[in-house]
Amino acid sequence: MSTESTHVKAKLTLYSTDNGGRYSGIRTGYRPNHVFEYNKKGRFLQTYIGQINVENEEWILPGETGIVTVEFLNLFGIEELLTIGRKWWIHEAARRIGEAEIIQIYDTI
Repeated sequence: MSTESTHVKAKLTLYSTDNGGRYSGIRTGYRPNHVFEYNKKGRFLQTYIGQINVENEEWILPGETGIVTVEFLNLFGIEELLTIGRKWWIHEAARRIGEAEIIQIYDTI
């Protein structure tokens, strides 16, 4: 596919600080690492590029769940991973700070 990006709607949960999450919340424009797969040693195989846009609220705080739209750049075969119901993890470097589940896929742009 020759498109540049794909948008998905997702339910995103930020882990609380008790579970290794962030100390502050996220808002529209946040660009963490997105991880869909880990190897047998628990290391991620590939990180993907995607910008999170928070819907309905200004912030998602640690320990909260919110609805977001994520714009993924179509790199490294990500299109094959984007299916409704698919879960992935949100990382800051090697630290896992949250998780998300795809609830809708929009037309690619």
